[in-house]
Amino acid sequence: MPDHRPDARVRAQPPMRADALRGRVLVITRPVGTAATLSRRVRALGGVPLSLPGLALRGADDPAAARAGLRAALADELVIFTSPAAVRQAAALTALRTRALVLAVGQGTARALRRQGISKPLCPGQQDSEGLLDHPALRDLRDRRVALIGAPGGRGVLRRELAARGARLREVQVYRRVPPRLDRRHVTALQALPRSARVLLSSQEALHNLCTLLPPSALARLCAATAVVSSERLAAAARAAGFRRVVPAASALAEDMLMAAAR
Repeated sequence: MPDHRPDARVRAQPPMRADALRGRVLVITRPVGTAATLSRRVRALGGVPLSLPGLALRGADDPAAARAGLRAALADELVIFTSPAAVRQAAALTALRTRALVLAVGQGTARALRRQGISKPLCPGQQDSEGLLDHPALRDLRDRRVALIGAPGGRGVLRRELAARGARLREVQVYRRVPPRLDRRHVTALQALPRSARVLLSSQEALHNLCTLLPPSALARLCAATAVVSSERLAAAARAAGFRRVVPAASALAEDMLMAAAR
C-alpha cells in the first residue's frame, strides 16, 4: 500500500553551503509583508535580497459571510487549502477544527495547517494543483462534499477538475489578492539589477502584476536576470514575459527555490 503521509514523497535535500549565494542578488516577489524570513535566509547564505512584491493580500470583503462559509466548509468531507495565506486568513476567522480529510497544495501550506492544529494534512510530492489532483484521495469525488479554501481567481485548474470529477464543490474565499503598490524605490533598485541576479517566481499572478506595473525599462532589466520558477506553468509564463534564462526549482518551498538560485 502506498504511503500517503504528508512528507512521504518529499526527498530530503542536502544542506546548502553557508556561502552558496555569495554576493548574488535575489529578487523576492512574495506578497507585501511576507518576505522577511526569506530575506534573512538569503543573507545567511551570503546573498543580497531585493524585495519586489508582486501581490498584496487583503482580508475577505465580507468577513462575517466568509466566517459562516468557512464554518460550513469545515463540516464537509474534504477540505483543500490552496496556500499558506489561505490557512492564516482562515484561522483569523475561526478555529480550524474539523473531522474532514484536509489537503494542502504544498508543503508550506501543510506546515501552516500543522501550526493551526491540523496534525496530518495530506500533501502531494509535486507541489502544485496538478500534483494535488493526482493524490488518491481526490480520484473519485462523485457526490462528495469538497471545500476549496482560498482567494478569488487562481487555482482554476484545481477548481475545474474537482467539479469535473463530480465533487459537490464549495468555495470559500477567505482573503483577496490585489496588485501591490510599487514606488520609485523599486524601480530605482531594478535599474541597477545585475544580469547575474535571480528572480524568485512562485505565482503567475504576481508575475502578471509586475509585467503590468513596472515601466518598460525596469521590466527589461528584470527579464535580463534569470527566473527561478516553481512549476512548468510558471516557466512558460516567465518565458512569455521576456525571461530568456529560466531555472526550475523542485518546489515553491524556500529552500528549494534558494537551491535552484544558487546554480
